[in-house]
Amino acid sequence: MRRREIVVEVLGPWALEMSRRFWEGFAPAELATQQQPDDLRTVFRVEGDWSLAQVHVTQQGGSAFLTVLGDGDLDQAAAQACRFLSLDIDGRGWPDVARLDPVIADAQRRLPGLRPCGFYSPYEAAAWAVSSQRLRIVQAARLRNELVRRHGHDGAFPAPDLLRILDLDLPGRKTEYLHAVADAALEGRLDGATLRSMEPDDALRTVEEVKGLGPFAAELVVIRGANSPDMVPRHEGRLEDEITVRYGPDHNLADVSEAWRPFRSWAAVHLRTLRELRTHEISGPPAPREP
Repeated sequence: MRRREIVVEVLGPWALEMSRRFWEGFAPAELATQQQPDDLRTVFRVEGDWSLAQVHVTQQGGSAFLTVLGDGDLDQAAAQACRFLSLDIDGRGWPDVARLDPVIADAQRRLPGLRPCGFYSPYEAAAWAVSSQRLRIVQAARLRNELVRRHGHDGAFPAPDLLRILDLDLPGRKTEYLHAVADAALEGRLDGATLRSMEPDDALRTVEEVKGLGPFAAELVVIRGANSPDMVPRHEGRLEDEITVRYGPDHNLADVSEAWRPFRSWAAVHLRTLRELRTHEISGPPAPREP
């Protein structure tokens, strides 16, 4: 197993402890190894060669120190880790959003240094989207964990070349849809860097071409799989509810989100997190959950 160490100067506010707490409440991609208070460790599949990689992240000031281990493309693995932790986003303009919007200012004060943590890849986000359809979060998480236990490796989700041939005993058309997701990943249609670089509507259309992925799932794949920082989720019922609570009944998401550019996804994640804290659905800051 080879090793690569890199240092990333994170531009803008960031707190590793907040990222770790956020992720610990995120059932679809819960951290695969025991965590320490001042670091983050996890195992994931590397896009492209789908090899297994381990990453260990620590923070010193505004710098992230990443140690990546694996037998595949370690440069790709490091870039992917930065993407799913939002370390590759220039966040120096994020405080400016707070100056324009007092609601977001309050969210930033209450969640200092939070950067949204996404799925390891759009492939895993898409697999979660189709496997969790018509299931409660707890049930969907159990299904995912069973897939990992039986067919994964060291806590990592099965690679797409394996998933596409598995004969899974799942309800409805979930197996068919998971096979379609695996095929799309192998064909490069769910590549994280590519989806993030596209115009949002083009990225959504690309994802919706995959069998089993509708509008809500496509948003999940682009916003949480590619970890796009500036996209408005149009199918988040709970986010719309929080807009009403925070801004009043005369406001809607389309109106208030204009002030969030170019961090509309970040602002939405902060509001969803505060909603779940307020309604006691969680005990710490996790990623947004499916409505």
